[in-house]
Amino acid sequence: MTEMPFDLPPHSLPEALPIFPLAGVLLLPRGRLPLHVFEPRYVAMVEDALLGDRMIGMIQPFDPACRDDAPVVYPIGCAGRITAFRDTEDGRYMITLSGLCRFRVGSELEGKRGYRRVRPVWEGFLDDLREDPEPPLDRARLLGALPDYLEEHEIVADWDTIKGAPDERLVTSLAMVCPFEPNEKQALLEAPTLGKRAELLTALVEMALVDARSGGRCVCH
Repeated sequence: MTEMPFDLPPHSLPEALPIFPLAGVLLLPRGRLPLHVFEPRYVAMVEDALLGDRMIGMIQPFDPACRDDAPVVYPIGCAGRITAFRDTEDGRYMITLSGLCRFRVGSELEGKRGYRRVRPVWEGFLDDLREDPEPPLDRARLLGALPDYLEEHEIVADWDTIKGAPDERLVTSLAMVCPFEPNEKQALLEAPTLGKRAELLTALVEMALVDARSGGRCVCH
């Protein structure tokens, strides 16, 4: 196993973490998530992060339809570091978060400038800081179902890139970009190992195809 390119030792993980609750959005370790930030409290969050450790926790609301200012969130999210950003003349930010490590919400802390902060519990997820060996991915099975799935969702793919991607990068990228249901995204996040995530990803793609062909929709629980 090799160190993350950030070379971030576990003891340097923060004791307080700003969170960005966003339904249907998944960040995974070593994944890259582009975000367009325009709501004032989250603009403030980005500004504060840029002045500090650049870390933000992505987490999903438990109820995707909830429009409360402080929705109940899932207990597990993923922290990322801002590795690219651009501000606009009208006060927005275009940022890229690079996934570092999952966390469990230990407790909620006092908010700051309108955004929420939590005390993250990193124990149980520290292996995220190191690259896994190649997961036991059945590439033939996944790539056999993927073309029809992407066509069904009108997603244009670079097949040379997909076929040439290492297994972990392929699993992480597809898990993040495919339009799965929010609770399916959460199941992918909470998969205990990369191998389990690969199995779940393949099953979700196959189930979505079966449901599309039968006119139904099966949701992962």
